[in-house]
Amino acid sequence: MSEHVLIVGPGRDFPARIRRAQPGTRTTVICQLDYIGKVRTPGENARVIGVRSDAPEQEWIDLAAAVHALHPFTRIGTFGERDQDHYAVIAEALGLSAHSPVTVSLVHDKEAMRVRLREAGVDSTNSTRAADLDELHTFVKQYGLPCVVKPISSSGSAGVTKVMHESELADAFARAGGSYLGLSNTGVLAEEFLDGPQFSVEAFSELGEHQVVVITRKFSEPETFVELGHVSPAELPADLCEEIHAYVGGVLDALGVEFGPTHTEVVLGEEGPRLIETHVRMGGDQIPALTLDATGVDVDDCTARQTLGEKVLPGIRATLAEDRPAHSSAIWFASLDATGVLDGVSGLDEARVLPGVSEIAVLARQGAEVGRLETSESRVAYARALGKTADEAVTAARAAVECLEFRLKVPHWRGVTV
Repeated sequence: MSEHVLIVGPGRDFPARIRRAQPGTRTTVICQLDYIGKVRTPGENARVIGVRSDAPEQEWIDLAAAVHALHPFTRIGTFGERDQDHYAVIAEALGLSAHSPVTVSLVHDKEAMRVRLREAGVDSTNSTRAADLDELHTFVKQYGLPCVVKPISSSGSAGVTKVMHESELADAFARAGGSYLGLSNTGVLAEEFLDGPQFSVEAFSELGEHQVVVITRKFSEPETFVELGHVSPAELPADLCEEIHAYVGGVLDALGVEFGPTHTEVVLGEEGPRLIETHVRMGGDQIPALTLDATGVDVDDCTARQTLGEKVLPGIRATLAEDRPAHSSAIWFASLDATGVLDGVSGLDEARVLPGVSEIAVLARQGAEVGRLETSESRVAYARALGKTADEAVTAARAAVECLEFRLKVPHWRGVTV
């Protein structure tokens, strides 16, 4: 029997990847109506199902079950944050192998995740779900400042504030209480501020075994925590790498992760690695491309093949054991210190011919409203570069970004005179 894979969410390029990985495979996509336009080459799927954003879980299950009755699904997959909750409950209802609803809920609910990790003795970071501003003040009185205030469920650093003074708590609470990037608000989280350099850990799991593929150094804006750059691999001593590997394995075990790619963000402080957050998906910001450059492991390809039932961990480990020339891969993002309508970008040709540069891309379309750095969606362009060392790769990527100039149309002042 040929494979029939249900893909929950728009799926990026994964429906096509899965069909290519095993010819004869059919794919069905189910996603929110608001994102149905993001489904690539929809006609190449067996069907595409749109569901309104406020539909109850049972509607998602019933629609998937109706197709399952006509053309049974053999596999299920999801490749982004937005519809993972629907994916988990559909899989459970149809008896398909997937992350459990409990694991998905723990990963999405940052306070529930913190509680689970404290109970498991993996991470002792203090945090609380703040229902109102008074509870936020109580947390500060107990644990002090600085602290971080952020949405319980969000991504892309949206709604995150580092609070240095109590006078900032009201604005931070209001900012964290919004809904961002298609994810509905589920509350406000306060947690102790973790001081130290930040890293992301790209790992792959199979049958409950976890393999770290690469540790990436990340560079974030210090107030909003929006990520401005990454470089793989991070240049760390072997003993610290081993400590991070063991720590991330403990996090994934505690959350019940048994398979698939994971993207775990940590701070490396005096007490060792401490968790920022983790995700049961590959990293964003072109991190899979950096990982492929640095290690030879194609995380996206492994994800597609594992979705079809193939064992991929032995191949990942074999690739990591290969003797490869040492080099680093970096990405750096451009952001603006002004607001307006993007009228054009110059310097692209100059940036592309700089030594080490491998890619330049403009993220904001001409005519779009652009502004100062608030979330990852605020970034307007990026450059990727290779180097013999991490510093060399980062320097090349930053130099390419600095070549770019952005022309904005700004409305003239229409205020009242006196």
